[in-house]
Amino acid sequence: MAIVLREPGVDGLSEAVGVLRQWQYDGAPMQLHPGDLGWFWRFGAEATAAALRTWRRDGRILAVGLLDGPELLRVTIAPDAQQDEELAQQLVEDVTGPERGVFTKGKASIEAPVGALIQDLLFEHGWKSAEAWTPLRRDLTQRVADAGVRIDVTGPELAHVRTAVQRAAFGKPTFTDERWHAMSGGPAYADARCLVAYDDLGNAVAAVTVWSAGVGKPGLLEPLGVHPDHRGHGYGKAITVAAAAALQELGSSSAIVCTPSLNVAAVATYASAGFQQLPEIRDRSRDVQA
Repeated sequence: MAIVLREPGVDGLSEAVGVLRQWQYDGAPMQLHPGDLGWFWRFGAEATAAALRTWRRDGRILAVGLLDGPELLRVTIAPDAQQDEELAQQLVEDVTGPERGVFTKGKASIEAPVGALIQDLLFEHGWKSAEAWTPLRRDLTQRVADAGVRIDVTGPELAHVRTAVQRAAFGKPTFTDERWHAMSGGPAYADARCLVAYDDLGNAVAAVTVWSAGVGKPGLLEPLGVHPDHRGHGYGKAITVAAAAALQELGSSSAIVCTPSLNVAAVATYASAGFQQLPEIRDRSRDVQA
């Protein structure tokens, strides 16, 4: 039976989150995580559905893609289908062929699991190596030490504190209280936590959101930031350790994060918090003609 590309709609979002949970395992290549959908959910269920793509055969989802902006498709594939030639060819056709409808003309990038057949086919179709990313992982089978600072879990009444730290840390006004409430209302947030770190004077200095994929599976840090007025005091390390501890409490087997390789300060912060740096990965990129 043919492989079919679909936009699942709002009613299909929970199914997509569910299959992404199933596909996570320790030792997997860095890939789309249910927490990535959860973080995107800050834009609302309708926007998340509009950005989502699934590829099915015989009713089963074999691949899930998230249009994380107009130029980037983040796609991952069921572990037992990563060498499926028919699927790989269909994926490439759907993002490069004239009937694809995934990208409009202009610059386009694709993130796909290292080692999956689609990587080779993209290269054959003119997709080149693009932005470099550094994945990092911390094993959670051993107890995580205390972060050494006050850490609070954000509930609805303190959403304004979490969003304020985010806006300051990234210099962007987009993460509003309304978007926090939209994000926390999505199904992926049932296994997520927002944490805020405070200094001795009670100032909110750093924040992170952690996403569990279920007991015994890797959990994701996305996003993490330190308020610019409080950098250089170890709060990045502290909130990273707190994130690992929160995922451990949620039953995660490991904590994973991925950051642009050019952000050497972020890589160093994660390493200082016990995360092991893994081999660098790269997106694939090319110009797409209409």
